[in-house]
Amino acid sequence: MKSRMARRKAVNVFMFALTGVCLFAALSVLFFILGYLMWQGGRSLSWQFFTQLPTPVGETGGGFANAIVGSAKLLLLASLIGVPIGFMGGVYLAEFGGTAPAFAVRYTTDLLNGVPSIVMGIFAYAIIVLPMGHFSTLAGGIGLGVMMIPIAVRSTEEFLRAVPNSLREAALALGATKWRAVATVVIPAAMRGIITGIMLDLARVAGETAPLLFTAFSNRFWSPGWNQPTASLPVMIYTYAIAPYEDWNQQAWAGGLILLGLVLIANVAARFILHRPTHSH
Repeated sequence: MKSRMARRKAVNVFMFALTGVCLFAALSVLFFILGYLMWQGGRSLSWQFFTQLPTPVGETGGGFANAIVGSAKLLLLASLIGVPIGFMGGVYLAEFGGTAPAFAVRYTTDLLNGVPSIVMGIFAYAIIVLPMGHFSTLAGGIGLGVMMIPIAVRSTEEFLRAVPNSLREAALALGATKWRAVATVVIPAAMRGIITGIMLDLARVAGETAPLLFTAFSNRFWSPGWNQPTASLPVMIYTYAIAPYEDWNQQAWAGGLILLGLVLIANVAARFILHRPTHSH
């Protein structure tokens, strides 16, 4: 009996130590990547990097101002397309999803969620860029918006399903219709989680490069309006990283640092919103 207890304790200590080693290894890789990116990219960060356009090929200096603005425009347009469709789809699946069409929608959503981003880019290129005859900010925003839809649908559905059924039953018992109960009780109860999912969805598509190569392409100048090619942080980082110029390579590191910083901010803000305690009145 004592030997069995000693063996169980030894196995427990070994597995606990193994878990700690694996956790340390994972965190070490993460912090190494973050540290290396900060070390490389921080050297090229300056006020000019945020405010100036790229310089002509072969010249040093310049910045990513057009790429930063272009990424903001693309994400804004993607949000206007992906968030409403994904939100309404998630509401439908969570609250009215016991039918055969709902199963088809859920299955299709899961399939789309696993489609490689480059396939999404080719799809957007075929239905938007080819008929228009040119690349554009509009095509890039639609491509990213389509990528946002399945993630927004599934995250909205999961957070709505987490709302206790007692809230729904209470609203219905007071005479509210199904849609009124969903709109005034269920959705507000899950709103923090839904916002969290949307922010993580934006962070997910913010770093996509392949769809933008087929849709928005790139632009070394300002891109007014929505009907012209536009620069974006992922494409500029890719272009500068493979260029044979050391100054461009350093700026690619700086752009990567900015992009990673935006994604980290979005993730931290989402976690803060999700876990912020509620105050009862």
